Amino acid sequence: MAHPVSLDALLKQCRVEDGARFDPVSHPTRIADLEGIGKSDGKHLLRRGVKRLSELQTLLYANGTWSLLLVFQAMDAGGKDGMIKHVMSGVNPQGVSVTSFKQPGPVELAHDYLWRVHMAAPSCGRIGIFNRSHYEEVLVTRVHPELLVRQKIPASLRTDAIWQERYQDIRHFEHYLSRQGTVVLKFFLNLSKEEQRRRFLQRIDEDQKHWKFSASDARERTHWNAYQAAYHDAIRNTASPHAPWVVVPADRKWMARLLVMETIIQALEALNMTIPEPSQDLIDDMAVVRKELVAEAPKKGHAA
Repeated sequence: MAHPVSLDALLKQCRVEDGARFDPVSHPTRIADLEGIGKSDGKHLLRRGVKRLSELQTLLYANGTWSLLLVFQAMDAGGKDGMIKHVMSGVNPQGVSVTSFKQPGPVELAHDYLWRVHMAAPSCGRIGIFNRSHYEEVLVTRVHPELLVRQKIPASLRTDAIWQERYQDIRHFEHYLSRQGTVVLKFFLNLSKEEQRRRFLQRIDEDQKHWKFSASDARERTHWNAYQAAYHDAIRNTASPHAPWVVVPADRKWMARLLVMETIIQALEALNMTIPEPSQDLIDDMAVVRKELVAEAPKKGHAA
């Protein structure tokens, strides 16, 4: 029987900074037990983490220099929507933008594939969340290469080299973002095929989950092995210290959410942000305005 793994050890195990060393076998979809943490403990830690993340978001916004980009990728029913809902439940929505990258339309198809992605990158002081992302162009498009024809790429450039070229594009793009002060974290919610089958059945059998069901998503299961290979190649080719992948065991939702939460908190805490000191001009302005406000106070014995 395997011994329970500590949360810190699991966080390190999930993080991939060197794609050349990535081995899918060492990243299971389910962890049986966390040392000293059960489901109820995990939910308590998640609530505490939501509060801490709110504090860190305030610092991020107040500093107005760093930004944070969170990329979520998963197989269908992998839990991306629920992950975003629970982990980000305590942040100020004015400082967060969520972009769900759907199938590109005519405008997007008339541009390069990273055009719409760069447009959605977070500005200084903000958190940007990609619910699916530029990685669809080396995942779905790789599993269904016929989609390349719609992208108006010259036929002479649609060669077998296009995937390595796109990995290179993505590496450079993410490195560029990191050099501008964007902390990039990419999460692959690693779901088993059996757990996906169970979640699809829930969507069919439970009335309140019918709205989540998509026949096209379920039929993509026939390409399971091709998607797994595409994901593994993407991680191998794009994981780096400045834009790591976090391969999250996603079969147990509470554990996956806790791991994602802790990863985000650690990344923001590593920035060592504090409330910025006011400039001398602001200090002078506050002194003047304070004097004016004090002078407006009602005289003793007079009603306000």
